[in-house]
Amino acid sequence: MKNLVQILILSSVFYMAIGFQALAKEEQLDKVAAIVNNSVVLESEIQDLLTSIKNQAKKNNQSLPSDNALRTQVMDKLINDSLVLQIGERMGIQVSDAQLDQTIANMAGENKLTLSQFRQEIISDGTDYEKYRENVRTELISGEVRRNSVRRRIFISPQEIENLLELMKAQTNNDVEYHLGHILIEIPSEATQKEMTSAKNRAEKVIELLNNGSDFTKIAIASSGGSNALEGGDLGWKNINEMPTLFSELIDGKDKGTVVGPIRTGLGFSIVKVHDIRGRQLVEVEEVKARHILIKPSIILSEEKAEEQLQGLLEKITAGEATFADVAKEFSQGPTSIRGGDLGWADPKSYDPAFRDALATLKKGEYHQPFRSSFGWHIVYLEDRRMVDATSQMNQNRAYQILHSRKFGLESARWMKETRDEAYIEVFEQDSQ
Repeated sequence: MKNLVQILILSSVFYMAIGFQALAKEEQLDKVAAIVNNSVVLESEIQDLLTSIKNQAKKNNQSLPSDNALRTQVMDKLINDSLVLQIGERMGIQVSDAQLDQTIANMAGENKLTLSQFRQEIISDGTDYEKYRENVRTELISGEVRRNSVRRRIFISPQEIENLLELMKAQTNNDVEYHLGHILIEIPSEATQKEMTSAKNRAEKVIELLNNGSDFTKIAIASSGGSNALEGGDLGWKNINEMPTLFSELIDGKDKGTVVGPIRTGLGFSIVKVHDIRGRQLVEVEEVKARHILIKPSIILSEEKAEEQLQGLLEKITAGEATFADVAKEFSQGPTSIRGGDLGWADPKSYDPAFRDALATLKKGEYHQPFRSSFGWHIVYLEDRRMVDATSQMNQNRAYQILHSRKFGLESARWMKETRDEAYIEVFEQDSQ
């Protein structure tokens, strides 16, 4: 019996030793590769990212640096990700599963795949789909943290925007052509001051007529002393570089229909009209001019009563008992009440979605029945619609975005370096294979 107990004990020790060896081997498969503040980078994370990069490079027939150089880059990325995620946690930034699923669905759509096909493609590349999802979540959080942290470090002055706009204009001017009309009010070669004044007065009168809608061609044929008077003063299509310098400086950037002058030349006073423009990107947006009356529900005033009150006011207005402006001044609870509810000209997209949608259903001179927005209950009167040239604003926005992108990359690198300098980072040497 004693021998049997010893055999059993030895057997237990033997199997425990095997178990411990197995556990030890399992531990070696996933060990701490780096400490980053109160977090760690695991060897398995490094290997997963290395494998993903190598698979993608193989798929794209792309060469890669040595394994040591690639591992260094991967380690840096994972350390940076860990630091950024720690900041994101302190900032309370989260990405819900719904947001994550929507982002992945958008990625699938961009690749012209269904979500199921996109998932299968990821799996076919040898990537665990759940790990892929979490990597996307990490990238989303990292992006939000970087934007929030770097944005306040970027300053773009109005002068920087203006300088870039001038450069952009110079680069695109050769592609822009203006269809010009020209009227010349001649002066004698040895003109007296009286003759000069008389010619200038005639030129200013012509400009006044043109601005009031008179026909350019008719006036050019009747009054112009230019060589192309019989063609209605038509100069044809010209880009800035093909125009006389005096004209180009005044015409550059002007809109269709603009009348410029009088321009003093050696022959007299010139008047130039921009008949048309081609080659220049024009962006038009619709603006609306509306009035509204706002009633805000409260503990005292229920939703139903607020709607009923507005319905009564609308009936009073449509019956001609009072003007919309007078009723707005008396009853509206919005900041525009002192202006009779006048909202001025505005892009409807700038309004609350419910307000925007209500305006979209109206024609000029129509009223909208009471409706609810996030601010309260409204009635709206649409005074007018118009299309405006938003090209200048678009170019300014584009210039700002270009400058912001330039500075964001530089400031993002500086911010990351400062973040790493302030962190506790310890990288462990890789065991030799």
